[in-house]
Parts: sequence; structure tokens; C-alpha cells
Amino acid sequence: MRAGIIAKKIGMSNLFTSSGVNIPVTVLKVDECKVIERHEVNNSDSDKVTLGASEVKKINKSKKGYFDKKKSKPYKLVKEFFVEKSDELKSGDDITVDHFKEGQFIDISGISKGKGFSGVMKRHNFSGLRASHGVSAAHRSAGSTGQCQDPGKVFKGKKMAGQYGNTHKTLQSLQVVKVDPLNKIICLKGSTPGSRGSWMIIEDSIKKKEIKEIDVAAPAVQDKASKKEQKQNSKEEQ
Repeated sequence: MRAGIIAKKIGMSNLFTSSGVNIPVTVLKVDECKVIERHEVNNSDSDKVTLGASEVKKINKSKKGYFDKKKSKPYKLVKEFFVEKSDELKSGDDITVDHFKEGQFIDISGISKGKGFSGVMKRHNFSGLRASHGVSAAHRSAGSTGQCQDPGKVFKGKKMAGQYGNTHKTLQSLQVVKVDPLNKIICLKGSTPGSRGSWMIIEDSIKKKEIKEIDVAAPAVQDKASKKEQKQNSKEEQ
């Protein structure tokens, strides 16, 4: 059991393996992730670690009192994690992208994109009513939502139109494709919930503990630069 990490979603890109396979990746940046405090949990084999990300200057009085009590700088996002007693994390430590290894599987959670008030066809993948005779201006409606006088009500949980998105989502067993400590960037295979600029919580995978190495080739930008150098050298030789 290890602490997770707080990262910001930059966007999506793609990487190529040495064999030429294209891998779509989500790019996340871990700019600042600091341990605010660590405290023991009663009757438990683990401790709790509080992490803060993205230092801020303006905060309200209640939050200022909390951070002053912890003798810490104020942060925009605060998250708690359980760690083992043997874990050496302590107050003031920084957690960087080196916390995860390439090929490792992780679980990631965040707030999904809000789509507003949506109908049943978009929200629940309903097929809609017939696009033929007998249907008048109700082609995208839900149809019947209940029975007759008995039970005389709509049951809870019935799939109907309403708010779509903007909920807490967790994706499990995503693979770490690339870790770049220099630029504080971590690349995950596939897509993740949330829009660009949203905050993500990354933790070790619960289901997959193994590490599968991925042979990622050098970025295409470097290849283009090397080609330009080769052209210039050939011109100079001529």
C-alpha cells in the first residue's frame, strides 16, 4: 500500500513503439505534490498521509486556519492516502513522477466532462421511437416510464433524461507508457476522465500488480531534426 499522486491533465497525444505500433496516450503533469502531514490511524496497520498540489496565494479564513495549523503552505487540492507503517514518507517530502515506473498498471480517478441536461438517447443509448407513421414529434423521447394504476408510480433508478457527466469516475488498470522526470510528465495508455486542466488522482492498480515493459521509440520531432542535420551535412559536403 503506497501513497498516490495528484496530477493535472494536459491532453492527449500518441507514442510509437520501436516496431511502429501507435499508442494513444493521456499526458499528465505532476508539477508539485507535497506531503502536508502524516498521522497514525487508531487500531490500524497503516498511517494516513495528506498530500497537497498547486500552491495558491488567496484562500478563505477557514482554509488558512487549516494550513496554519499544519504549518504548511496553502494548496489548491488536498487528498489523503493510506500508507504502510514501513513507508518512509514524512511531512515536507515531495512526490514526483518517479513514484511510478514505465510498464506499471495504475488506477486513475477524476471528474468526467459535464454534458448538461441530456435526453435518454444520448444519456442511456436508447434507440428512440419509430421514425415512421404514428409517431408525432416524439421520435427521441423515452416512451413509457411506468405501469398502470398498480403500482401507480415510477420506480427509483428508472433511466430517464437528466444531468449527464460531471461525476466522479475511476478507471482501473491503465498502463504507464512513459515517465519523463525532466519535464515532470507521465503518459498513460488510453483516455482518462475529465477535460484538459482537470485534476487526477493516480494510485497503484488494485487488480494488476505486474509490470509489462513497453519499448517506446524516440519522439518523431527528434527524427525530423536529425534528418535536417543530415541534409545540411550532405549540402556542405557537396
